[in-house]
Formats: sequence, structure tokens, C-alpha cells
Amino acid sequence: MRYPGIILGINETPFFPLLNLVAQQLKIPTTVWDEYGQREQTRREHLIELQTIFGFQTFTTAHYKSALDSLEGLAWQTDKGIVLAASLMQSLRNQLVLLPSIHVIERICAEAVTKASRCIYITLTAPLSKQHIENLNSLMVLRMDTKFTTLAWLREPPGPAKPRHILEHIERLKMIKSLNLPPGLDKVVHQNRLLKLAREGRQMSVHDLNKFEPNRRYATLVALILETQATIIDEIIQSHDRMIGNLFNRAKHIHQEQFQQSGKLINQKLRLYYQLGHALIEAKEKGIDPFVAIEKIIPWEEFKQSLADTQKLAQSEDFDYLQHIKNGYRQIRRYSPAFLDILQLKSAPAARNIIQAVETIKSMYAKHTRKVPDDVPKEFIRKRWEKLIFSDGGIDRCFYELCALSEVKNALRSGDIWVQGSREFKDFEEYLIPVNTFNSLKENGKIPLEVSMDCQQYLQDRLNILDEQLMIVDRLAQGDKLPDAMLTSSGLKIKPLTNTVPQEAQSLIDRAYRLLPTIKITELLMEVDAWTGFTKHFTHIKNGGSASDTHLLLTAILSDAINLGLTKMAISSPGTTYARLSWLQAWYIRDETYVKALAELTNAQFYHPFASNWGEGKTSSSDGQRFKAASYAAEKGNINPKYGSDPGMQFYTHISDQYAPFHTKVINVGVRDATYVLDGLLYHESDLKIEEHYTDTSGFTDHVFALMHLLGFRFAPRIRDLADKRLFVQDSKKDYSTIHAMVGGTINVKHIHSHWDEILRLVTSIKQGTVTASLILRKLGSYP
Repeated sequence: MRYPGIILGINETPFFPLLNLVAQQLKIPTTVWDEYGQREQTRREHLIELQTIFGFQTFTTAHYKSALDSLEGLAWQTDKGIVLAASLMQSLRNQLVLLPSIHVIERICAEAVTKASRCIYITLTAPLSKQHIENLNSLMVLRMDTKFTTLAWLREPPGPAKPRHILEHIERLKMIKSLNLPPGLDKVVHQNRLLKLAREGRQMSVHDLNKFEPNRRYATLVALILETQATIIDEIIQSHDRMIGNLFNRAKHIHQEQFQQSGKLINQKLRLYYQLGHALIEAKEKGIDPFVAIEKIIPWEEFKQSLADTQKLAQSEDFDYLQHIKNGYRQIRRYSPAFLDILQLKSAPAARNIIQAVETIKSMYAKHTRKVPDDVPKEFIRKRWEKLIFSDGGIDRCFYELCALSEVKNALRSGDIWVQGSREFKDFEEYLIPVNTFNSLKENGKIPLEVSMDCQQYLQDRLNILDEQLMIVDRLAQGDKLPDAMLTSSGLKIKPLTNTVPQEAQSLIDRAYRLLPTIKITELLMEVDAWTGFTKHFTHIKNGGSASDTHLLLTAILSDAINLGLTKMAISSPGTTYARLSWLQAWYIRDETYVKALAELTNAQFYHPFASNWGEGKTSSSDGQRFKAASYAAEKGNINPKYGSDPGMQFYTHISDQYAPFHTKVINVGVRDATYVLDGLLYHESDLKIEEHYTDTSGFTDHVFALMHLLGFRFAPRIRDLADKRLFVQDSKKDYSTIHAMVGGTINVKHIHSHWDEILRLVTSIKQGTVTASLILRKLGSYP
């Protein structure tokens, strides 16, 4: 009765460890239970007696209504039955009310979800006027001279980062803004329910939407429009980011290409001027006329022409490629007026002058002014740009605009500038839990972090450990006892790693693999599903039901896995059509369903006894695998100089020490791997309890080091050029005889003290899922 809060049925047996414990206390065998309660009166009398002594209550109709009311708030946040049921059962246990049957619990949860859904529909549609309804209805009408509705047109992807596609996306955003929906609709309903409603609407045809009763239909359209607006804004900003990035890359490429093409001429000029210099030195030493000496090597007129040619070859003093960025101004100018006009940019004080510059540029666009006013904002202009923007003839408009748009891109990345209505580029404060909520958690001791809330205590503990470890390293270094390393006053030297796996082990691995039978991938999927039931997690987006045709579901999953696509998969699979695969993929296969299915597979391996031969499941590593983008996908791929000039996509995977890939994410190739390290450790849904994590050289930054510790993980990355890295200590005057060469300065303890609460608030926001680790790391990493 106390836990789990139920009355055992006539033929039910208690949990054996509990039964055994009670039997030992009573000094009787556990088999006596089989003889207990044979008389119905005995069971009834004992139940009444226990309820009287401990205060338990039987679930009644009155409890049904109060239980339904208690779920109202939670049902506004989520429609997941398992979450509602868990909350309901815990609430009943707290009230000492015995749990009803599972069917009653399911009925209460279903009724709570239905009631909350109807209230959400009313909340979203109540502020709508007749004009709003007409505008929403117009979205479901075919666009002129097309076979697509306006709604379908709004949901089209942005395409490659080119001015034409950016302008098309801006037109979509203008269409949404023309609906003039009441402000604040995105705040009246919990984000979870709003996103769920939008996802449902995204998979529906106009015919499906028209089947709904009006409140549900228009609420779905409102949710879909709000979600689409945020997506379009983010995609426009991302396209602008890539346009500016491509502009810099092209300028750099032109600069390098020109230098390479001039290589032969530069070499000729160097040889000529070496000869001239040598001749002048000799002329001075011998008292010969220097002009005669020059003309012995090259005629005077040719010498003058050579100087003119050399001037053309000479690069700027700092050898900067930025001057070539002007070549791409026309492309940027095609969309920049519409880009700046449609986005509602807001800024922190640090970026206020950038916003002022943007307003000046918008005014110049509106007035068709060519000359840049002398009093335009200039504080945001970096030294690198100054020589290009400012000249004797005034301010160069092209370079000024390009500089401003480049700084807008940087400030959007860091969060100093945000955009109203965006999801990924909103006010930095909106990513974090509210200050009042954080203060309440701190006062009640409910901050979910395993570090001291007292900054002084935290720093004292950590600095003591740092000093202790530095002294140990210093002592070992003095005795030349550091394992695989040598640390002297001149620096650090590390011995190369050797392969610890013997050749015999690889031979054994090869033999073991040859013992495995050959099997078709389709048969393997079916067999593994029979073991684990992972396909049950691919549920319908609306009703949560499992797919009835498991074979068809696995076919769609396989098309994703081997990147074959639904069309080719349908052709190669007899009895399967593209329409069926497409429908099933739209309604049953999503990111969250993949996460749950992967967790099921990971857990199956984790709990298998043989897995312990590889590890305990407490350590993990992560790395990215890049795939080149070809054909039409090439224009959507990202370019990272680390992998050459070809576009591509990268899959970042976390693997446990039991060789289970428990988290995989498609990432931007242009972003450092370290940005996504924490996502895999925090957002996998398996039962693994990772304590220590390893990465390669791209998997760490100072921010990741800090967050790893605060979130309770040990971090062990492979660090390239470790000898060039510097340590920061508490007291630079303390004598570390061998480490001194690697000390770069002292820790700014005062700065940590003054921002301690904000540090804890940020980490708590990550821990609670208010903001993803990768998103906030991108923001932090964009600061200079």
C-alpha cells in the first residue's frame, strides 16, 4: 500500500526481496504467503485494518475529479501519457490514496489531455478577428498559376545561400507578417504543446485540416504559422551568415591566386633588385657613379618601367586579402535592403553602435543616397577595416556597408544582437531560466549541480587541488619521473605514443569476425527488433500509436540509414510504394523517435552480461565523421577548410566504452566539434551514466572544460601542441621551478566572484534543458 500504492490481487505475489524481508522478521518461511488470504473475509478485514492504522484511502469518484483537476497544469505543458500518469500516481501516493486500476489512470490522463487541448485551441483562437480567420483561410487556397497552396509555399526550404533564395524567403516572411496575427500568441501556450501542434499541422494536407472543427483547425494553423515564422527568420539569418562567410572565402582565394600567379614575376624582380643593390654597394665602395652602375644592368627607361610594374605587384603592408571583398558587394546589395528592413533587430549596449549604423544604412537605402554622411557611427569599425573605409575622398560606402553587415553577423552569433520572433537568435536572457526562478532554486537548495553554491568555498577547494597537483607535477619533473614526458625550464617534451595492442590481438579479432554468419541487413533489423522491440518507439505524432506494418517501418528507416532515399528504396523493394513510405516517414519517423529507439538499443547492450567485458558503461568518447555532399545537396553543404574546399555534412557520434553509439547528431561542418560534445552527454535517453569523456583535438575549448566540470563530468581530451599551451595559477609569485615556463598568468578570481551567480544560472539552464549546450556554446564561442 505504501509503495507502489496498490492492493495486491488474490493471486498476486509481493516483490520477493520484500516478501523475504518480512518473512525473516516474522521468522516464518516465504511459502506461507501461498496460504494467506484464502478466506475473502480475512483479506477484507486486514485491508480495512491497515487503512485505518496508516490512513490509506480507497480511490473514489471524488478522488477522480480532484485527480483530473490536479493534472490540468501539467496537461497544458505536455500530452505525454507516461508523464501525466507518473505525476498522478505520485500525487495520489502523497495523499495516501490507493491507486486505482491502470485503466482508470489511463482514462484520467486521456481526459486531462483532451480537456487541456480544447482549452489550448480556444486560447489560441479567441483573440482572432474575422479578418484573421479570412487571412488564415487564404493560406489553404492554391497560389496563382501554381499547384501549391500558400501554406505549402511558406514551408518550402530556403535553398542554397544565394541572393535569389534569400529574397524568396524574405517574401515568405512578408506574407506571414501580412497576416497580422495578434501579438503574444506564442506566449499564451506552453512551448511544448505549441511545437507539438505545429508538428502535427506540418504533416497534414489542407484536406486533413478542413476535417477539424473550427477551433482546432485555426489553432493548428496559428501554431504552424508561428513555428514557420521562427524557422524562416532563422534560415534567413543563417543564409546571410553563409553569404558573408563565402564572401570572405572568395576574397581570400582571389588574394592567394593572384599571389601565386605573380610568383614568377616577383622572383624576376627580386633577382633584378638584388643585382642592382649589389651594383650600388660596389659603386659606393669604388667611388663610381651609381647611375652608371644601374644602367650597366638595365637601361634607365626599363628601370623606371620595372618600378611601375613592381608597384602593381606589391600587396598591402599587412598582406591582407580584405580589399578583395568589394568584388562581392553587388551580390550582398541585392538582398541587404530587404534583409535589414524585414528583421526587427535589437541589441545589447555593446552592439548599440552597430544598430545605429544599420539604421543609417537603411535611411540611405530609403533616400537613395550615395554619399555616406560624415557623422555615421564608426565605433564598431575594427582597425583592419579602417584603411579601406576611410580615405581622402571620404567614407567608402561599399566597404562601410560590408563592414556593418559583417559585424551584424558576428553580433547575431554572439547574442549581442537578437531578432524578434527568432528561435536561434533571440535575446540571450530568454535562453536562461528567469532570475526569480534561479534565486528560488538557490534559496531552497534545489539547484541541480554537484558544486558548492558558495563561490569562496568552491574556489578555495579547486585552487587547493590545483596547487597540490602542480606541486606533485613539479616534484616529479625535478626527478625526471613524469610518465612519458619531460618538463624542464625550457618547456614540455612528450614521448610519442606507441601501439599497446599486440598484432596477435588483431589476428584474433579477424578470426572472430570470420565466425559470424553472413546475413541480410533487413533480416538483421527484424531479428534485433525481435530481441529489443526498438520499433515501438516510432510512434504516430498525433495519437502515439505504434506503426502497424513493422516491415514497412524498417524499410523507411533503412532508406535513411544508407542514404538511398524513399524513391529508390520503393523501386528496389517489391510491394512497397513511395506514397506508403513517405506517409509513414512523415507521421512516425522523427528526431525524437530515433533518440528513443537508439536508447532502447543502447540499453539492451548495456544490460547484456557480455558487454561488461568491454567496459562499465561509465566512460565515452566522441568524434565527427564527414560526408561529402554531392549533386543537388552540394549547395546545402557547409565548407570547412580543415576538410578542403568541398561542401559536406558531418555526423558527430558519442560511443560508450562498451562500443554503443548512444548519441548521433548532424552538425554544421563549419563549427568546431567541441560545440556539440555536451549535447551527447546530456541529451541521450539511455541508462548509461557517463562519468568521463574523451575527445580528439577538435573536441575541446576553454568553455567546454569549464562546463564539463560544473555539470559533473571528467573531461580528457587529446590536446594538440600541448607544449605551447599555458597554465594559469593562483599566485604567479609562487616558485614552480620546472613548471614556470608553462605559466601564462594568474586566474582572475575577482571576475569569477562577481559573476558567480550568472555562471550557476547559465549551467543550471543547460542542466534543466532550458537551452541546449551546443547553442549556448556557439554564443559564448562567438565572443572575441
